[in-house]
Amino acid sequence: MTTSNEQIDFTHWLYRVIAYIIDSIIIGIPAAIIYFVVVLAAIVANPFIIIYGGWLILPFLFGILQFLYFMILDTAWGGTIGKRVMGLQVQMVNGGKVPYGKSFIRNISKIYGLFLFLDWLIGVVTAGDKRQKYTDRIAGTIVIQARQAFQSTVPPPPPPPT
Repeated sequence: MTTSNEQIDFTHWLYRVIAYIIDSIIIGIPAAIIYFVVVLAAIVANPFIIIYGGWLILPFLFGILQFLYFMILDTAWGGTIGKRVMGLQVQMVNGGKVPYGKSFIRNISKIYGLFLFLDWLIGVVTAGDKRQKYTDRIAGTIVIQARQAFQSTVPPPPPPPT
């Protein structure tokens, strides 16, 4: 992988997008279940709730759950499940562990999809390390390729005796 600040590393961003899709599926399932329970309860209480914005509940719920998921796992594990599958790790620019405050800053754009897209776009088109989205630069964090994608973190079993 290139570490040049001048060129965009498309492989790095592709891995991050794939990790994001994996994480979105993980968050999307419980968000949809919670949404349908809440909407069903709301419809029972007031059938006109859908007309007055009930359909806005799912994107808001998804954004909040996604923000919390990313913030907690980036701090606790150094990355989400999707990032771990793709061999990525979140760390401070100096190599340290990401504290909650910095994780809050780097993940705030995940509350709404358009904000995340703009965060990525601004990070890529402005001066600085092209592996960082804009909020990564503000927080002083970076996503690195810690190991090969899809590689197990569990060591392989020993060979059978001969």
